[in-house]
Amino acid sequence: MTSVLLALSALVGASALTAPAAAAAPQTGRPAAAQAAVPAGWEVVEGDAIAALNGEADGKRSAARNLTAQDAAADETTLLAMQSARNGLFVTTEKNYPAPHTGALRARSAEIGGSWEGFAFEWDEASQTYALRSLANGLYVAVEKNFAGSSQNLLRARSTGVGGWERFVVYYNEELDRWALQSTLNGLFVAMENGYTGSLQYALRARSAEIGGSWEEFFLYELGA
Repeated sequence: MTSVLLALSALVGASALTAPAAAAAPQTGRPAAAQAAVPAGWEVVEGDAIAALNGEADGKRSAARNLTAQDAAADETTLLAMQSARNGLFVTTEKNYPAPHTGALRARSAEIGGSWEGFAFEWDEASQTYALRSLANGLYVAVEKNFAGSSQNLLRARSTGVGGWERFVVYYNEELDRWALQSTLNGLFVAMENGYTGSLQYALRARSAEIGGSWEEFFLYELGA
């Protein structure tokens, strides 16, 4: 499925986000866990760039036109839906799951049906990172570093505020037209657990040391008014 987002370079200009070399210097404005070299072929996305995204409408966009339950509170906030490149399904907030997995993020929806599939990407200039706020429950997505077993580093929309647990670096690969998320809490990339079974099948976890393939890659769709 073709992403509705235009190529990033066409939106912000070739000079705005120059693809760094594989051995690029650490991103010194970010927490230590996220100061690794930028993966080859990928570039770090910053606030002005993602806020400017405005893709052409298609079938998915028309299904999301009324997804405006919560307006963007910050100047550099963009409402987006995430689609896993691995299974082709959209990421939802499981707000009706029982504890301890209430608010878990899973790539399980065939379409953008409502606020369950919507997220506000909020840019923070001081930390040079994004926070993700679920439109389903109004809470911020955290990385559950202290969870055990298959739930460790699970992404869960459960926080009323933003700290180190809720911060992410966003990456873009222009050639693939795909996106990736890296947790600043543990420095690991978010993967979709396609091989899981049960209630956490397709769950999102910050557990990969690198962007190794479609498990860590997503398409983004802008949710316009």
